Amino acid sequence: MSSDMTNRTSTLQKVSSVASLGATDVASVPRGSRKGLGGRLFAHSLLIAVCIAALMPFVWMLSTSLKTLEATTAFPPTFWPHPIQWHNYLDVFHQEHANFLLWTRNTLVIAVLGVAGTTLSSAIAAYGFARLRFRGRNALFVLMLSTMMIPFPVTMVPLFTLFRWLGDHTGIAWLGTFKPLWVPLWFGSAFNIFLLRQFFMTIPTELSESARIDGCSEFGIFWRIILPLARPALAVVALFAFLAIWNDFLGPLVYLQRPEQFTLTLGLQNFQSQSGGTSWHLLMAASVLVILPAILLFFLAQKSFIEGIATTGLKG
Repeated sequence: MSSDMTNRTSTLQKVSSVASLGATDVASVPRGSRKGLGGRLFAHSLLIAVCIAALMPFVWMLSTSLKTLEATTAFPPTFWPHPIQWHNYLDVFHQEHANFLLWTRNTLVIAVLGVAGTTLSSAIAAYGFARLRFRGRNALFVLMLSTMMIPFPVTMVPLFTLFRWLGDHTGIAWLGTFKPLWVPLWFGSAFNIFLLRQFFMTIPTELSESARIDGCSEFGIFWRIILPLARPALAVVALFAFLAIWNDFLGPLVYLQRPEQFTLTLGLQNFQSQSGGTSWHLLMAASVLVILPAILLFFLAQKSFIEGIATTGLKG
């Protein structure tokens, strides 16, 4: 009898000790999880606040584009438009001093030629820096990267002089045409060359060596093997180039001379200055239409964009 009581007592002690240990672990887990939960809540709250601050200008522009002219200058300002003026987006295309369809066509022509040129030429130069061995390659690469520190306003006057000289001595007009806006892009871009070079260096060299043994030329290796594998990086370069051309204002302002040649950014500025008093509701509606293609393009190419950024620069 006494042995049974002893066994029961020892068993109860073990159970109580295990229970107390489990209670201690259970009590300690929520404290750690609470700390982790608090950190995640703080991080998410901070990110949400930053996103709201970044989106507010766009949301306010969208709200203003749906207001009447009187509501855009009312004080205190109102956020929600009442009544909603959807016809503002149609009125934009019927303005006397604005031809947004023509300006859109001009911008697309420059963007298509520029994107094709900078993507192809940058890929060729990047392949040379990544796969070809020649004396002074690294020094030339560093010199090319140093050009990224030179802003466009520094080279604006020399480029203008160069294009005017070409027009005077070749018989081919440059100033007052689209050529100064897209022809230089066919000579590569330092940032795009760097981006593609880093991606090309992540591609195994065994693929190129196998193709070379099979008799493939260097250009064939570049065109048939490297470029198909580099589609994500090429998509990133094309997207960056398109956004830069689409949003460019200073270049068209310097080289274009007639209203029928204007791009969208230059046309928006011209529309504001030609309207006398600024029609803020129409200006904001036009601005929404201008940035809408860039937003749609980003969302459509988001997968390739993220893949190209994530896989670039893993080696080198």
